[in-house]
Amino acid sequence: MKPALSVIFFTVMSGAGYGLWCLLGLALATGVYPLSGTGVLVPLDFGFVLVSAGLLASTFHLGRPGRAWRALSQWRSSWLSREGIASLLTYLPMLAVAGFAFIGHAGIGLRVAGALLALGALATILCTANIYRSLKTIAAWRTRQVLPLYFMFALLSGGLWLWAWLALTTGLAMSLAFPLALLGLAIVAAVIKVDHWKCVDALPANTAGHATGLDTLGRVRAFEGPVTEESYLTREMAFVLARKHGARLRRIALALFGLAPALGIAAALASGAAWLAPIAALAAIAGVFVERWLFFAEARHVVAAFFPPAQA
Repeated sequence: MKPALSVIFFTVMSGAGYGLWCLLGLALATGVYPLSGTGVLVPLDFGFVLVSAGLLASTFHLGRPGRAWRALSQWRSSWLSREGIASLLTYLPMLAVAGFAFIGHAGIGLRVAGALLALGALATILCTANIYRSLKTIAAWRTRQVLPLYFMFALLSGGLWLWAWLALTTGLAMSLAFPLALLGLAIVAAVIKVDHWKCVDALPANTAGHATGLDTLGRVRAFEGPVTEESYLTREMAFVLARKHGARLRRIALALFGLAPALGIAAALASGAAWLAPIAALAAIAGVFVERWLFFAEARHVVAAFFPPAQA
């Protein structure tokens, strides 16, 4: 599949935003968040920027962005519609949290709003992952690792930004549980992503024989080419990434979203250098960008078996 930068930007940025909102909402709901007032509003607003920028970018991939609202009507059968509805509904508890934080209210209302914010964020991430998992024509997206990876990358990237804010405002000695949990999450995400790549590499070759189910009868080839010039299918569905480039980008992605955050957290906790926290968050975002580009570039749509590759 040809990677669409607008969709990549959407999934990475909105994922980080919803991950931040989820963890912030859980902390508020359980009463463990150490700050109030502006200390809540700053990360909440930063999540708003990430989420809104991602949702806005998602409309750029549409042929007619002005009609994007019509996608919300198919919620009974479409994960895309469910994602749109969940993403918009999550703004409501976000506004409630903002209101309670602004007036300095820290009672049951803030806790309920925080819990709803976390649930809305999780529901949106679930819908986003299922958009891709539901496509039977792309085997690389049907693997068991895709759903947990979407949750892990959202919580990791958003959680690192929340930790960066807490580290810069309250210090690193406040609590070790949160950064250590993020460190473990980075390692687990890297392990699962490597396993996903192994599954993708082991998939059967995307040939016309495999696509039609006639490969057991021998080599299958088209009597005549399906098109005589470039079309939407050749541009979007027949993208090929050279193996050597894919291997290099995989290493870069692992280093950025797995190794760099883990080392950054360990170094920050050991030295007390809070400035390392936002660097770790930036590295994770960059790593998820590379991973998400590969997520599309290495996927093979079944229809590509009948068309020549658009890029070698």
